[in-house]
Amino acid sequence: MRSLHLHIPDSVDKNDAELVMLIAAKLYEDGTLPSGQAAELAGVSKGTFIELLAKYGVSVYSNSIDDLETDISNA
Repeated sequence: MRSLHLHIPDSVDKNDAELVMLIAAKLYEDGTLPSGQAAELAGVSKGTFIELLAKYGVSVYSNSIDDLETDISNA
């Protein structure tokens, strides 16, 4: 596991947990991390992570045609 150190300006009104959740949500949104790993990064359960995604403007549903075709074949 890698670690990252950021210098966040004081003008950013977010605590560390919110910033980590924002990063995890965006990594989930762009397909870099599945929901379970993104939840682990954020330090929350998978269910809580899914519930919090809307707060960060991230949809649980994919817009990818490939994902849609996979969902249809799995149905």
